[in-house]
Amino acid sequence: MDLKESLSLSRSSLEGTGAWDRVVKSAAIRDLLNGVIPKRMSLDGNLSLNLQKGEQIIWAFDHSEYLEDRTRRQYLGGSRGVSVRVMRGVYYHVGGFKGHAVDRTERVHVDTGLATITSKHIYFSGPKKAFRVPYTKIVSFNPFSDGVGIIRDYVTAKPQFFITHDGWFTYNLVTNLARL
Repeated sequence: MDLKESLSLSRSSLEGTGAWDRVVKSAAIRDLLNGVIPKRMSLDGNLSLNLQKGEQIIWAFDHSEYLEDRTRRQYLGGSRGVSVRVMRGVYYHVGGFKGHAVDRTERVHVDTGLATITSKHIYFSGPKKAFRVPYTKIVSFNPFSDGVGIIRDYVTAKPQFFITHDGWFTYNLVTNLARL
């Protein structure tokens, strides 16, 4: 901010280059590193989130994509046998199928909506899916260039991905909030 003032730069000129967003995001990360819950984002309108008592919204990413890893099972093999004609149009087949199951994991786009980072949870709210994940139930965070992946503390947990289009900021935000 001192550099902005000494160079006589206007906020609108910084917003045009994306520099203003980077400054605000960096200040939010700095606040978290100092143990302070940042209050640098204001939301206009009515949010459809049911926040818990004492919970504060830190950041919201509109048009975020939510993806999950899903396992698809396919059976590969062949059948063998003999077909015998019993009468016209009726056949009797003797034989069997021998094969095995092949599992394949693929990343599937589930929904697009609002990913909201609060002081206690990660929320996702879209037309098809809405949920919240407490930081205490997250085992690991995985950074990506365009978002963050998490794995919950469940026996059958599969990776979940939030594509916010700012992976560095999202990853640093949620990992530092989880440590508070």
